[in-house]
Amino acid sequence: MTVNAAPVTAAVIVIGNEVLSGRTADANLPYLAKVLNDIGVSVREARIIPDDEAVIAETVNACRVAFDYVLTTGGIGPTHDDITAASIARAFSVPLERNPEAMRALEQHYRPEELNPARQKMADIPAGATLIDNPVSKAPGFQLDNVFVLPGVPVIMRAMFDGIRGRLRGGAPVLSRTIAAFTTEGAIAEGLGKIQAQNPDVDIGSYPFVRAGRFGVSLVARSPDAAALDRAADEIRDLIHAIGETPIEDEV
Repeated sequence: MTVNAAPVTAAVIVIGNEVLSGRTADANLPYLAKVLNDIGVSVREARIIPDDEAVIAETVNACRVAFDYVLTTGGIGPTHDDITAASIARAFSVPLERNPEAMRALEQHYRPEELNPARQKMADIPAGATLIDNPVSKAPGFQLDNVFVLPGVPVIMRAMFDGIRGRLRGGAPVLSRTIAAFTTEGAIAEGLGKIQAQNPDVDIGSYPFVRAGRFGVSLVARSPDAAALDRAADEIRDLIHAIGETPIEDEV
């Protein structure tokens, strides 16, 4: 991974009717957002979409021109609703092909009698794609241009992501400061708005909480610029002191 001065952006597309129905809770987006940020890639958009070939192709095409990277999760298994590979092929207007390297990986993992047509389908990859190794169950993901296609099973997705870290060009990691206080958003809204306006390179968010029966607010400042972040954090502390409260940082 090389470090780039300009912001590097990504979109994560979570594919699966089971996520939209509430049957399965997605664990991949929080993980990807964190590890991508650690290498200097900022997730700017996330979408959860159904197992629908047209929707997948349309979403991928929209995101791959808007962001530096697109990562999809889900839909590359052996069942009838695993249509992500075919959808990506449609998005790029390339054929879906039985990939010899992917087949060899499956043949090494399954006994001949186990490698049925459904499992062989996992070797169908869009033409021109680069495989992403699967050290857990061997069925590979793939990369086509700036689109990385990963499975939905979290433990497998994480193992496969580790294999593509080196392919990603990162910018400066986004740093953060969290400062809380036992106050309300209404009491700090005007002052916080001024701090945000004076610090355009820092993203400041306000998140209410209740702790031990007391209302409070966590103020989270994020920026790749450490000096700008420190200035904004100092101004947030001053704002909290100005309304007669004490900034809380050790317990956040």
